[in-house]
Amino acid sequence: MASAVFILDVKGKTLIARDYRGDVPMSAVDRFMPLLLEREEEEQTAIPVMTDQGINYLHVRHNNLYLLALSRKNSNAMTILLFLNKLTEVFAEYFKALEEESIRDNFVIIYELLDEMMDYGHPQTTESKILQEYITQESHKLEVQVRPPMAVTNAVSWRSEGVKYRKNEVFLDVIESVNLLVSSNGNVLRSEILGAIKMKCYLSGMPELRLGLNDKVMFENTGRSSTRTKAVEMEDIKFHQCVRLSRFENDRTISFIPPDGEFELMSYRLNTQVKPLVWCETVVETHTGRIEYMIKAKAQFKRRSTANNVEIIVPVPDDVDSPRFRCSIGVVAYVPEKSALVWKIRQFPGGKEALLRAHFGLPSIKNEEAEKKPPIAVKFEIPYFTVSGIQVRYLKIVEKSGYQALPWVRYITQNGDYHMRMPDPIRSSSRLPPI
Repeated sequence: MASAVFILDVKGKTLIARDYRGDVPMSAVDRFMPLLLEREEEEQTAIPVMTDQGINYLHVRHNNLYLLALSRKNSNAMTILLFLNKLTEVFAEYFKALEEESIRDNFVIIYELLDEMMDYGHPQTTESKILQEYITQESHKLEVQVRPPMAVTNAVSWRSEGVKYRKNEVFLDVIESVNLLVSSNGNVLRSEILGAIKMKCYLSGMPELRLGLNDKVMFENTGRSSTRTKAVEMEDIKFHQCVRLSRFENDRTISFIPPDGEFELMSYRLNTQVKPLVWCETVVETHTGRIEYMIKAKAQFKRRSTANNVEIIVPVPDDVDSPRFRCSIGVVAYVPEKSALVWKIRQFPGGKEALLRAHFGLPSIKNEEAEKKPPIAVKFEIPYFTVSGIQVRYLKIVEKSGYQALPWVRYITQNGDYHMRMPDPIRSSSRLPPI
């Protein structure tokens, strides 16, 4: 629990202060900046949690502001830091930009929010959608209501009661980003899959949703065979607060009452060896006064899938000139401000290959001895496909009124941090076949 919360400017001057428990002297905030500077000198980095004279200082920095919580008890540091981050999100929702000026212009509403979001040092309602129902930016004061919104008194603080839609629908997107680093000799140095399940819920009432995935642990726990369906073992799973964690821990059922509208239900990671989906083989030849590239791109995924909006960004020396290109598919452009050529392929079917040849003039001799260039970067998006093989087995929607809802599921695989290092240039009197 937090004893007090402060908002400070970049020099440590107090802009807003709220004392919740009265067990910490408010003058203790004067020690924050000296402690922070002292720790940064010692550790060469910012420390979010510090202790001095029996008082814990926990802070986050946002733009030119510090949000600081003081606590005398042995509190849960992560809970308080999470609360401070939620404060920045809520303030940003209200004021558009969270800066020192917006703090000075909105004292009244900030104190109202601090009183609603924390009670006697314990975090309460932190969902901006719910807070905006009864704390309005226009009035700058708490409106008198007959009763507080149901979401405040209800255990489901992220959803209001009385939501109604003429057509009940759920849109579910399974989005996976592939992080990949390939060495200049073609070895995969690092690969992982970062996944997220995002939802848009337009459902009436207080529906109960249950989501089933081809989860390996669930198959093992229930003794079910996963021979028909490939099972996926997810790591570092993070859920939205609406998911019942105890239910998931017991039987791996993802059960929840969703927020209204758009939200991220869960994220996960697979630390696995990923076969590069878009592979690039590169040959670079340097000659006196010119440099030539030959790049072969391969779509190494199933033939029934197609990669959209593929971009292959190849770094070139800073002072090249006279670009000439020839490619079997797509379009190529030289982008001098990025010192790169950009090869764009609008649609790249699985199993296909494409070839690019590029020729540049190289007037400067020093570039022949240039240091290693940045790696090739690849961008792409493959709809109706997940590299991990994760599948939505079912999405059940139960609401006491008994209406029928339409669930829509979409799969997308895209690039994350996807790079391939280039081989060293070949110095040759011969040359690649002429363009």
